Amino acid sequence: MPHHPYGTAELGRTGVTVPRLGLGCAPLGNLYRAVPEERSRDVVRAALAAGARFFDTAPHYGLGLSEERLGRALRGHDRGSYTLATKVGRRLRPLAPGEEPDGEGFVDTPARARVRDCSRAGIRATLEASLERLGVDAVDIVYLHDVEHQLREVYETGFPALAELRAQRVVRAIGFGMNHSGVLARLVADLDVDVVLCAGRWTLLERTALDDLLPVCARRGTSVVVGGVYNSGLLADPSPGAPYDYAPAPAHLLARARRLADVCAEFGVPLKAAALRFPFGHPAVAAAVVGAATPGEVAENAALFRHPVPDELWHTLVARGLLDPDLPLPPAG
Repeated sequence: MPHHPYGTAELGRTGVTVPRLGLGCAPLGNLYRAVPEERSRDVVRAALAAGARFFDTAPHYGLGLSEERLGRALRGHDRGSYTLATKVGRRLRPLAPGEEPDGEGFVDTPARARVRDCSRAGIRATLEASLERLGVDAVDIVYLHDVEHQLREVYETGFPALAELRAQRVVRAIGFGMNHSGVLARLVADLDVDVVLCAGRWTLLERTALDDLLPVCARRGTSVVVGGVYNSGLLADPSPGAPYDYAPAPAHLLARARRLADVCAEFGVPLKAAALRFPFGHPAVAAAVVGAATPGEVAENAALFRHPVPDELWHTLVARGLLDPDLPLPPAG
């Protein structure tokens, strides 16, 4: 793995090393809006150039479109020069005659449907299809994706199937990805989990993961990759109508986000830079993955990640009641 300007972290005891900043590839699957093919390639190339060589995708993202586009954009690049994560738990199938696609927020998708499948055969078939779309022989990380309502199948077949793939060295690290930190905490406590992807529950606005997931991960040696650092956009632009958890933000959260932005401005720190840095206050956090739909957004996230954030900012946020006093605060930098 080449030098990364953000530093790197090892996931659990797997030997998989990731840069601290990665690219979330849901936008490559046309999340909410269509992204032209050429621009999707430029987004991936911008991430490679910026050193954010950790790519997180899934069959769910655009019904396979994200994986296909990511694979095309990475073609010709040394497989050892980047880290690749995808997900299982949703198997894709062709649409039946007369069946309408359900994009689930993704637009202009291939003519496919999702099937919830945590069976051993389903896990293997899903991963094999992902490898074909990505154009690679192996991925580094595989998560069981949004399986909070399938826990019986997870315990009986889903996680054992992933553990078998890890034992066979088909994948190097396994875990779970979802935005329910309490469910993740239970799974980490019960199972031999290398890494979890937790979205939106450990941010400047949301401490839930500190109260359930993060202590268990620290105790078990499980690494955390943080997603949703901007809470669906509220911490990116706290203006009226801003989203939080994919719905319009409640008034009290919008007001708090604006107060956070005001204090950050006093220190010359963009709110987004503080939001990106904040999760790294906890030692279990290995990396953050941030989505981007344009090369400019990739460059902006890279610059924000490097933006100096003084200790005084965090202590001021605590003093003004915008952060709880028991929160672990990031190191200066």
